[in-house]
Amino acid sequence: MSRAVTSIFVNPIKEVEVKPVWHGRGSVLMIVENNGYPRDPRVRKEAQALVAAGYRVSVIAPAMGERHRLYENLDGIHVYRYPAPPDAHGAIGYLLEYAYSMLAIFAISLLVLLRDSFDVIHAANPPDTLVFIAAFYKLLGKRFIYDHHDIAPEMYYARFRGRGNRAIYSILLWCERLSCQLASQIVTTNETHRSLEIQRHGVDPDRITIVRNGPSLPEMRSGEIDAELRRRSRALIGCAGVVGVQDGVDLLVRSVHHLVYDLHHTDCLCVIVGDGDALPTVKQLVVDLHLQGHVLFTGWVDDVASYLRYLSTVDVCVDPSPSSAYNDCCTTIKLMEYMLAEKPIVAFDLPENRFTAQESALYARPNDELDFARAIATLLDDPSRRRTMGAFGRRRVENELAWCNSVPKLLEAYARALPEYLGQRSSEHPLAN
Repeated sequence: MSRAVTSIFVNPIKEVEVKPVWHGRGSVLMIVENNGYPRDPRVRKEAQALVAAGYRVSVIAPAMGERHRLYENLDGIHVYRYPAPPDAHGAIGYLLEYAYSMLAIFAISLLVLLRDSFDVIHAANPPDTLVFIAAFYKLLGKRFIYDHHDIAPEMYYARFRGRGNRAIYSILLWCERLSCQLASQIVTTNETHRSLEIQRHGVDPDRITIVRNGPSLPEMRSGEIDAELRRRSRALIGCAGVVGVQDGVDLLVRSVHHLVYDLHHTDCLCVIVGDGDALPTVKQLVVDLHLQGHVLFTGWVDDVASYLRYLSTVDVCVDPSPSSAYNDCCTTIKLMEYMLAEKPIVAFDLPENRFTAQESALYARPNDELDFARAIATLLDDPSRRRTMGAFGRRRVENELAWCNSVPKLLEAYARALPEYLGQRSSEHPLAN
C-alpha cells in the first residue's frame, strides 16, 4: 500500500464545493491500481482540484470498500471501476495482480478514449507498470503525468524485509526509470523523491513539481471525545494507517511491551486504527507478549467522524515506521492528520518525519523499540508539553502543509504539460479573478 495514501479514512461526500462549469483546460484520465476511488485521499483531492480548475476528469480504479458500481459521476468526476483482484501474496501473486489490473485498466481506458477522449493520462504509482499504458497513449499524442507516490523498488525490499529478489528489484527500477523518462511532467511528494529522480534517473528538474500530500482543512475539524474509550484508560496511545510489513506496527507492539513491563505504565492502552496484510501477524504478537489488555484493534475506519473521534480522544499519536531505504524517503499524511488534531507525536528519527513534524514530535533512535517506549512515556507524563507540541503542529499544518497549499503546485504542473491551454483562461474560470 502506498505511503502517500496512509490516511485511514475517506470522505465519501464531496470535500469542497465543485462546480465543473468550465472545461477550457483539457481532459484528464487518472489511473490508480493500488487503491479505490474515492478511497485514495491523494487521488481524490487531485481530481477535485482539477475539476474545480476547469479540467474534465475521469478516474479508473479498482472497486474497493462499499464502492462497487462500475461507473458513477462523483461531484463532476467520471469514475470507472473494475473488480479488484484478490490480495496478492509473494512474487507470483503480485505478478498475477498487476497483469490482471493492467489489462482491466487498459480496456476501460479505451472505452474512456472513445466516449470522452482525454489530453492527459495521469498515472499514480505504485505499480510503475502503469507506464506501459501511458506509453501507448504517448504514441497517440497524449501527455503523461507521472504521479510518483512511492519509490517502488525500495518499497519491494521493505515489504520483504530486505530479502527480495534482485532481478525483481532491477525490473522495478527499470519501470521507474521508464516512467521518469516518458513523463511530460513528474508530480512527486517531497524533496527527497525529487532528488532521487534527478540523481538516479537524470530527470531535468524543470519536469518535476513537488506536490506535498497534505490533509484537507475542511475535513479535519475537531472531533468529539469517545467517553467509553476514555474510561478504559487514562493513558491512550493512537496509531492510524495501513498495517503493512513496512509500517512497523510490530515494533509499536514491542514498544508497548516495554512501556508496560519495563517502564511500568500498566495503565496504558494503544489503539490501532487500520488494517493491512500484516495485521494477523501483529495480532498474534499481541497475544505472544501478553498485551491483550493494552492493545485495541478497531479495524479500518471509513467514517471521518469516527476517525476524528479516535484522534481527539487519545493522548499521544505514534508513527512506528522504521528506518529503511524506503521509509527514509516517505512523507506520511497521518503525521499531518495527527498535527491537525493537535496531538503530540512519537516517531523514529527519519529525515521526512523530522521535516514534516518538526517540534510537534519527539524522535526516538531509529528502530529502537525501548527508546520509542521511553519517548511515549515522557509525553504521557507531561500534559503541558503535549499541549505545546500539539499547538505547534496544528499551526504548521494550517500555515504550510495543508492540501490547499499544494493545489497551486498541481495546477502549475498541468500548465507545463498543457501549455496550449494557458491562453484560454476566461472570466468563467474559477481561478481567473
